[in-house]
Amino acid sequence: MNNIEYIPIAALNQYAYCPHRCWRMNCVGEFSDNQYTIEGTSLHERVHTTSEGNREETWQVRAIWLKSEKYQLIGKSDLIEVESGEFYPVEYKRGHKGKWDNDELQVCAQALCLEEMTGKIVTTGYVYYAQSHQRQLVNISPDLRQDTIATIQAVTQLLETGMMPKPVYSKRCEGCSLKTQCLPKALEKVQRYQEAN
Repeated sequence: MNNIEYIPIAALNQYAYCPHRCWRMNCVGEFSDNQYTIEGTSLHERVHTTSEGNREETWQVRAIWLKSEKYQLIGKSDLIEVESGEFYPVEYKRGHKGKWDNDELQVCAQALCLEEMTGKIVTTGYVYYAQSHQRQLVNISPDLRQDTIATIQAVTQLLETGMMPKPVYSKRCEGCSLKTQCLPKALEKVQRYQEAN
């Protein structure tokens, strides 16, 4: 664990969604499919066909690798657009906009990589939600940048130490493909039992 070279950009999304899930996937190497992961994989297989071209005034390139030495990040983009010299990362997601900011963190991390790779400031990105067929604007604000950098630091520490964050049950657990490995409700019951005795 101690000699991590680069953090997968997707690990930031996983950590923001659930630190325990991120630990299981990146430290233990566990992964299970469910309906949502299969739909997401199918979407990304279509999106990750390397290509480039123009769409009206916008140049688009799909499935290119992004990397940051400063933040030790690496990951494959879904889509990068360039219009009037401005770069925009576009992340594809299977569902629709949720209540959490994990997708925005992933877009911001891509923006940080693009800035380092191009020397240009990236102020905007998008999340395309396949279920609604709509793009959600992501403002790469100072606050989002701070949150992203803090998440990078947290994931770095997680990967370096390998220490398991406790599973905590929330509504997010219902859609998680690792719910049966994690058993967050069972842990809650054990803790309540131990506290009672």
